[in-house]
Amino acid sequence: MLRHLSIRDFVIVDRLELEFAAGFGALTGETGAGKSILLDALGLALGGKAEAGVVRTGQARAEIVAEFDLPADGPLRAWLADQQLDAEEGSVMLRRVIESGGRSKAWLNGSPVVLAQLRIVGNMLADIHGQHAHHALLRTDAQLALVDAHGGLKAQAQLVAERYRAWAALRRAREAAEEGASSTERERELLGWQVTELRELAFDTDEWQHLNLEQTRLAHAAGLIDGAAEALDSLADGEYAVVPQVERLLARVAGMAQHDAQLADVQELLAGASIQLDEALHAMRRYRDRLDVDPARLAEIDQRIQVVMAMARKYRVSPEALPEVLAESVGRLERLTRQTDPEALAREEAQARDAFMAQARPLSAARKAVAAELSAAVTEAMQSLAMGGARFEIALRPVEEGCASGLEGVEFLVTANASQPLRPLARVASGGELSRIGLAIQVITSRNASTPTLIFDEVDVGIGGRVAEIVGRMLHQLGVDRQVLCVTHLPQVAARADAQWNIAKETRDGETLSRVRRLDDGERIDEIARMLGGVNITDTTRRHAAEMLGLPAPA
Repeated sequence: MLRHLSIRDFVIVDRLELEFAAGFGALTGETGAGKSILLDALGLALGGKAEAGVVRTGQARAEIVAEFDLPADGPLRAWLADQQLDAEEGSVMLRRVIESGGRSKAWLNGSPVVLAQLRIVGNMLADIHGQHAHHALLRTDAQLALVDAHGGLKAQAQLVAERYRAWAALRRAREAAEEGASSTERERELLGWQVTELRELAFDTDEWQHLNLEQTRLAHAAGLIDGAAEALDSLADGEYAVVPQVERLLARVAGMAQHDAQLADVQELLAGASIQLDEALHAMRRYRDRLDVDPARLAEIDQRIQVVMAMARKYRVSPEALPEVLAESVGRLERLTRQTDPEALAREEAQARDAFMAQARPLSAARKAVAAELSAAVTEAMQSLAMGGARFEIALRPVEEGCASGLEGVEFLVTANASQPLRPLARVASGGELSRIGLAIQVITSRNASTPTLIFDEVDVGIGGRVAEIVGRMLHQLGVDRQVLCVTHLPQVAARADAQWNIAKETRDGETLSRVRRLDDGERIDEIARMLGGVNITDTTRRHAAEMLGLPAPA
C-alpha cells in the first residue's frame, strides 16, 4: 500500500509530504483547492503521461516520490528481482522528475528506468478510478476489456487476437492469389530469372576478398620480385650483406667476452639479432620462390571481378550485398509461389482458423461464466445504491465469423424497473444512474483485483443523500481488505473514512499554493460540518457532523 507521497513544485503545490496508512482515507476540500492535483501527481509517479505544464510557474522541474509497501509475495517481487531492481526493507520507491521543457525521467528503487517499467510496477501497486471513468462504460470495447480484466482473461484474449490476425492474413493472401494470378505469375518469372542469374554467379564474400588480394599481388608481381631480390642481396648475397657481417661481429664479441664478462650482455643481444636476421632471410627466400608473374591467372581474376562488379551495378548494391539480394529474391519467390496456389493457401487458412477457434471457444466459455457472475454482483450492488428493481446484465453478442476479440462482442444492458425490458446502458441510463452503475461496477471489480491500493477520484459525482451514505459504507468495506483513497465532496462518504485529509488554497508571498494536512477528530468535525452547511457553520451542523463521525458532540 501507499506509505508516503512527496511532491515538489507540481502545479500549485510547492512542497508536500504526506504519510498514509491502511484502511479508507478521504481527501476533501473546497472545489478548486487541488484535491485532484494530488491524484494527478501520484498518477505520474505510477507512470502516467507527463506534460511541461505541470511544473509550478517559475520552477525548473517538478518531482514526485511515492513509496509503497512491497507485497510479501506475488508477481511484483518476482518482476523486480528479474529486472535486478530488488527492493530494500520491504518497500518500493517510485520517483518521477518532469522538467519545465517537458522532458521527464524516472527511477525505481534508486535505479534509472524507462517509463514502461515504471508503468508496469505502477499497475501492480495502485489502480486509479477517475471521476469520469463511468463514461467509458458506454463504449463496447471498454465493456469487453472490463469483463476480461475481471475474469483474469487478458492473456487469453491477447492470444486469441494474435491467432485471428494470423488467420486474417492468410485469408487476404488467398483472396489476393485468386484475384491477381496473372500479375503474380509475371513477377514470379522475373524473380525466377534473377534467382538463377545470382545463383550462377556463385558469389562468395570470402572468395571476393581473396580475389582482390590476389589481383593486387599479381598486378604488382614484377615489382615484388625486384624488391625481394634487393632484400636478399642486402641480407646475404651482396658484397655488404648484413647477415655475414653480424655473424663476424658476434664471433669477435664472443671472443672478447671470454676475457671480460661485462660483454656478455652485448654478446646476447647480437646473438638475438643474428637469429632474427637469419629467420628474416629464410622467410624472404620462401616468399621469392612463391612469387610468379602469371598473366593468364591475372586475366582470369580481372574477368571474374568485372562480372561481379557488373552484377552489383545491375542491382544497385555493393558486391558484398549480392548474397542478401539473392536471399530476398528467393524469399519473395517462395511467397509468390505459395500465392499462385490458392488451394494450398486455403488449407493453411483453414489450419489458422482451427487454431483461432481452439483458443476462442474456451475464451467464450470463460467470458460466459464471468458475465453471469459479474451481472449478478453488479445488480446486487445497484439495489444497495437506491436502485430497487433495477437489473444489470452483460450480454454476449455472437460474431459469426469471429473477430480479433473472439467469437462475441459484449454489451452492458440495464433496466431501472423490473417491469421494463433490458436495454443498452448508453440509451437508458441518466447521468445520476450512470454514476451509480459505474460506481457499482468499479466496486465489484475492485474486490477481485489484486492491486493493494485503490484510488477513487470523485466517483460519487451525481449522487447524494442516502445513496451517498451507502457509497461511504461500500468504500469503507473495501478498505478492510486493502488501502482505499477517495477524493470526495460528500460528507456522508468522508464520514465513513478511517482517516481524512483537507486540501485548501492559501496565499503566501502573493502566490496561491495548495496546502494539505491530516485532520484530527475535532478538525474532522469542523470539515464535515463545512461540507454539510457551507459557509456558515453552526452548532447544529457541528453536532450533526459529530454524530455522522460517531464522535462526542463538541461543547
